[in-house]
Amino acid sequence: MKKKPRNNVRCGNLILVSALFLFLVLIARGTFLALSTTVDGVNLKEFASQRTTRTEVLPAKRGTIYDCNGEVLAQNVYSYTLIAYLDPSRTTNEDNPKHVVDKNLTAEKLAPVLGMSKEEILAILENDTYIDSNGEEKQRYQTEFGTKGRGLSELTRDQIVALQLPGLDFIESQKRYYPNGNFLSYTIGYAKSDSEGTIVGEMGIEKHFDEELSGTPGYITYQKDLRGYQIPNTPEIREDAISGKDVYLTIDNNIQFFVEQAIKEAAQNYTFETMNIMIASAKTGEILASSTFPSFDPNIRDITNYLDPNISIPFEPGSTMKIFSYLAVMEAGVYDGNATFESGVYVTSDGTEIGDSNREGWGTISYDRGFALSSNVGVINLIEHYIDAKTLKDYYLKLGFGSPTGIMLPNEASGKIDFKYETEVFNAGFGQGILTTPIQYIKALTSVANDGVLLQPYIVSKIVDPDTGEVIFEGSKQELGRVASSENVSYMINLMRSVVQEGTGTPYRMDGYDIAAKTGTAQISSTDGTGYLKGENDVIRGFAGIYPASDPEFIIYATVKRPNPNTTAPLSNAIKSIIENIAKYKNYDVGEEPVEAITELALDSYYNQDITSVTASFQKQGIETVVIGNGDKVIKQYPAKGMIITSKEKVFLVTNGSEIRLPNFNGWSRKEVDTYLSMIGLTPTYEGTGYVTSQSIGSDTVITPNMTTIAITLQPKFVISEETRNDT
Repeated sequence: MKKKPRNNVRCGNLILVSALFLFLVLIARGTFLALSTTVDGVNLKEFASQRTTRTEVLPAKRGTIYDCNGEVLAQNVYSYTLIAYLDPSRTTNEDNPKHVVDKNLTAEKLAPVLGMSKEEILAILENDTYIDSNGEEKQRYQTEFGTKGRGLSELTRDQIVALQLPGLDFIESQKRYYPNGNFLSYTIGYAKSDSEGTIVGEMGIEKHFDEELSGTPGYITYQKDLRGYQIPNTPEIREDAISGKDVYLTIDNNIQFFVEQAIKEAAQNYTFETMNIMIASAKTGEILASSTFPSFDPNIRDITNYLDPNISIPFEPGSTMKIFSYLAVMEAGVYDGNATFESGVYVTSDGTEIGDSNREGWGTISYDRGFALSSNVGVINLIEHYIDAKTLKDYYLKLGFGSPTGIMLPNEASGKIDFKYETEVFNAGFGQGILTTPIQYIKALTSVANDGVLLQPYIVSKIVDPDTGEVIFEGSKQELGRVASSENVSYMINLMRSVVQEGTGTPYRMDGYDIAAKTGTAQISSTDGTGYLKGENDVIRGFAGIYPASDPEFIIYATVKRPNPNTTAPLSNAIKSIIENIAKYKNYDVGEEPVEAITELALDSYYNQDITSVTASFQKQGIETVVIGNGDKVIKQYPAKGMIITSKEKVFLVTNGSEIRLPNFNGWSRKEVDTYLSMIGLTPTYEGTGYVTSQSIGSDTVITPNMTTIAITLQPKFVISEETRNDT
């Protein structure tokens, strides 16, 4: 027998030893990993957890912004994408299936709701496998239904849920929606989704109250499968989101509409650079309307200027400031309205000539008459002979000029009240060389309209927790102190009446309307600081008014910049339109029928109640109902349970019937039309502003899946008469 070579034996032993050594190394490494929590900077427990669990953020519903009457100004709207789960592994209990079990039945029932054929849907459901990158056939976990299954309204979603088909689910998405479009835009501002999908306020109320409106997101942590989907019937950790708070403004939608309408009409008929109008309650300081031109639609954010001119852009106000210059003299106890001065031109000690608008003057006139004619020389003489610069400045500051008012809006400007030398003091007396804002004027004018007591202007009525109804914050009238005597205020109101009746404010005069006001025309300073622009149209025309003067209810402050031609017409016609519409709205006109009493009602839940009984109950209470669908039971309502409505509002009731007939929208507001159309999934296009006068799809038409849009024509409810309009 031959012996094996010694080299082979040694080689075999070496291999055996090496294998044994490698095996021991692997065991040691495994033991190390088993006992360790961190390897190479990676937390193994977290790594394993992340591979088997998933945490999703549950976004909080952003709060709604309302006007003082509960009209929606900004809200989140939802749309839905329909999905179908196809993987049978989702179902662990046959009595509670979690996937599409009967594809034929599912396709048959979905077809009329989605506006698709049964065959189209069935083809999607039967396409339940796919070939992966390795060429292997795999079970498709879920599927969607194309464009017809996306962007579904809440009504369509509810109709699908009512079918009780297993295996169907929805992906919810939301965005910020402003139902009135270009309306109160700078005050409301806008909010949009950031890179993480969170809706964030970036202007106006949306920005100032972003924290309150945003709420608190929640989360859900669950076990996931290889595809990242939740494994059915496994435990989960859930923290529900907390809804954002609702913000109610002091804005009155009706008065705001009158202002928007007047500015829009002025822009159509005249040429000017900007127009700004604010209206406040004379008795409380509530801001009732705030508008500016040009503006923007927060839905599309066609913004050219990101600052609110009524809050954030100071300017030289001009002769409207004479209200407070005269009051400063009156409060010093030295005013004599019958005393006289020589009008025309005044020459300062340094040789500067300051003239009236009529440089030839009106001869020797009284100070009262000088106020009506807006004489600059009259103010100069009052300052020179009766008060000093400190007295004038202190009074301006006492009224709030030169400081932010504290209105709850972002980026409020302070303005500037700074004058020292003779010419500066005289100029300040008629509103040149100082900087103010419209909201400061509103604040200062409350002293005249409120018997000499200065009020804090405010724009937020209340902030409410929508889940509990708890009022988190409530705005209210706040008196800041007496700044003028009742006698001096009464005197000033009569002076302001004289401006409208026989002075520079005659373009604002309206027979039968008790208006007290002061007008102003300010030069625009050059951007390089070299003086004032000399162009014929380089002016800002202003109006500071109170209505009705005998018992003030409304304060109006308005400006128009660079009117072309240089005339009061754009502003005076706008103001007269607003006052006439307010008078109608508040029933101030003599001889009209009294305004119908308005009642309030807290809504209950009407879910699953008989539609006939519910509508009859509302009818007894004088509340109009809009029934959607031809069913016999209520499956959805708007507004929701707990909301307070008035007898002027509509209640929308969705039934379990699938046949929907379009109502006659004539006389409806845009907001009401938006509410209805969002519930049935039609997209509106609007022409005009105001209330509905015509619609492209006739009333009583049955809505079919192929209908996607409807054209709506709007017109103002109140239109100023031509006779009044031309009284300039």
